[in-house]
Amino acid sequence: MSRIVAVGTAVPPHILKQSDVKSYVEHTFSDSVERIDRYLSIFENTAIQQRRMSQPLEWFQEDHTFAERNQIYIEMACQLGEEAILRCLAQSGYHIREIDHLVFVSTTGLATPSIDAHLVHRLNMNPHIKRTPIWGLGCAGGVVGLTRALEFARACPDEKILLVAVELCGLTFRKNDRSKSNIVATSLFADGAAAVLVTGSEVPIRVPQDTYLHYHSSQSRVFPDSLDVMGWDIEDDGLKVVFSKEIPTLVKKEVGPVLRSYLQNHGLSCDDVQRWIAHPGGKKVLQAYEEITGLPAESFASASEILSDFGNMSSVTVLFVLQREMQNQHQSQEKGILLAMGPGFSAEFLLVEWLPVQQESQLAQPDHVPNRNSQYQRHFPDWEVELT
Repeated sequence: MSRIVAVGTAVPPHILKQSDVKSYVEHTFSDSVERIDRYLSIFENTAIQQRRMSQPLEWFQEDHTFAERNQIYIEMACQLGEEAILRCLAQSGYHIREIDHLVFVSTTGLATPSIDAHLVHRLNMNPHIKRTPIWGLGCAGGVVGLTRALEFARACPDEKILLVAVELCGLTFRKNDRSKSNIVATSLFADGAAAVLVTGSEVPIRVPQDTYLHYHSSQSRVFPDSLDVMGWDIEDDGLKVVFSKEIPTLVKKEVGPVLRSYLQNHGLSCDDVQRWIAHPGGKKVLQAYEEITGLPAESFASASEILSDFGNMSSVTVLFVLQREMQNQHQSQEKGILLAMGPGFSAEFLLVEWLPVQQESQLAQPDHVPNRNSQYQRHFPDWEVELT
């Protein structure tokens, strides 16, 4: 058995109001996109109020090379990833040096060494830490990365595994791309980071709670003849978005039956799931979720709120929804499902359950927390990073 212990998030400093982005697109595209007014209604229909970006609005008015964009990606991914990690661990009682495995997920930039290696150096992590970088899963990456972390913890029950997802979708905006897909992406995409601590069943619980979120099962489904539904095309000046208008239809037609079949295999229906932790790709996608589950909009309230406040941060978004859900009170044996779609075209499902903490004695005593005089200092004499 493996469990989700804590979630930490981070966002960049620049807040962009949806109305300001709409005005920018109207000004920038009006001379080259015929009847631009037909597309501007998209901005109101997204149900997004504001988003966070790594760069101010003025930055998007200039041309940028792929190399320039990618350098900003590396710098900001490291900064936001570090912030998310420290916020996550501050809730858990565990020190950065105690992490056994780092899983890193992203799709919006490139780095070799990968960003997880940068984070190991920045945070002075255990030099023997295992690393698993995952690239290219888009909006599905948060669910996939969390599933891999939980599976690792199930296989290694004495380990602590940290998932970090960082997406800087705003950096992919190309002002000379006059396609409708680019306009739609401009109305949706945003930047952010999230870190999730996952532990195996033999890891002592240090922060007492009534219930913990446990991994039940997962399922992936790749649909045939769907490679062109979403993704990137590589251009000289950056990543060109591929974004099919058929995505909401595909959710209803293809994802719905697979989801219901998955739940039925576990003796469940949509009504048996109390917490829907769904990636809010956009307003139409949320509406498609309601249709395939037969549930009211209130069932997806957390996803809707995150979409409104932060926009679509690709793989990171569902982890923001997870954090919001974990802040609520839960009854023992409540079930939840994480749900996202991504390039492939694929759907990812992750079934979780809130279970009671079995024994208070599982809680680690204060002398188990590493300090300068502990066994950890003997193994790691260069221990320097402290949680703040």
